[in-house]
Amino acid sequence: MPKLKLNPIDSYIAQFPKEVQSKLKQIKKIITTLAPKAEETISYGIPTFKLNGNLVHFAAFKKHLGFFPTPSAIVKFKKELATYKTSKGSIHFPLDQTIPIELIQKIVKFRIKETK
Repeated sequence: MPKLKLNPIDSYIAQFPKEVQSKLKQIKKIITTLAPKAEETISYGIPTFKLNGNLVHFAAFKKHLGFFPTPSAIVKFKKELATYKTSKGSIHFPLDQTIPIELIQKIVKFRIKETK
């Protein structure tokens, strides 16, 4: 049986341990559910979703998952992000914690509105 060709984001996810893959798949599913028309690609070497420009990026690192929703989203959700390490345009979700699904959903919805 021929192997199915994975899209670039699925190929990226496949290179990580199963427990990390699970979390990356959760983030991908949130984005694809909320923004089904977003283009899936790899940009800057990491999974990227584009919808009228960059929507969000995400990536796996040694001890955290990086979520990159743009600086405006970091400012908008500053209070809800207080327990996470953030920088100008990124959020660190520790690998030893549960993914904050509702917060990611809010951020993605905000970014969808922002890109219209």
